[in-house]
Amino acid sequence: MNFDEAQIRKAFSDKDWQEIKAHDTWQIFKVMAEFVDGFDKLSKIGPCVSVFGSARTKPEHEFYKLAEEIAFKLTKEGYGIITGGGPGIMEAANKGAKTAGGKSVGLNIELPFEQSSNPYIDPDKLITFDYFFVRKLMFIKYAQGFVVLPGGFGTMDELFEAVTLIQTKKIAKFPIVLAGKEYWSGLIGWIKDVLVKEMMVDPNDLNLIYVAETADQAVKHINDFYSRYLLKPNF
Repeated sequence: MNFDEAQIRKAFSDKDWQEIKAHDTWQIFKVMAEFVDGFDKLSKIGPCVSVFGSARTKPEHEFYKLAEEIAFKLTKEGYGIITGGGPGIMEAANKGAKTAGGKSVGLNIELPFEQSSNPYIDPDKLITFDYFFVRKLMFIKYAQGFVVLPGGFGTMDELFEAVTLIQTKKIAKFPIVLAGKEYWSGLIGWIKDVLVKEMMVDPNDLNLIYVAETADQAVKHINDFYSRYLLKPNF
């Protein structure tokens, strides 16, 4: 069920409506509408893996091809694919899912300089958000795993939020795969050499992350995890 401004407007008098729109209160309704739309469209989607990575990666790049291969093979194993809906790694993952005949979901975001949705998303599974925090919840709530390919600040944000939520037991543990061993080696080394050494994180927390060099390794890690657990939503 979708809510829009016209529907919400009917519940208020003209005076009350103008007062609401003049204050931050109006944002509550906008946020609520995004939550309702997201929950409605994704609640019956089945087991999925969220794939993250840079929007700047070109189709000829090895990371694009790796994302496409991982998504293709995950789809063949019965998972749907969720991405941020844009170009680059997101496009590659949606393309892999579409080619394999599986569910291809895009959670797009309204930005001033990017991003249009890629053409490989199922039309009924494209949702566009205004709020990053609502979109981020959908990535986690409806995914049974994360595959993180090389990317920038946004990619790191998604990665560390997931690790933090699992570490603090706010969500059930699920597999987190970093794909592209060389790209991630510096980050993993810094975590070990600085964060662990300075006792900022527990050494066991490194077990929350698996680094894969190939698509087969990434898919196997997720399959191995769920060979021990039943697939279920993270809520």
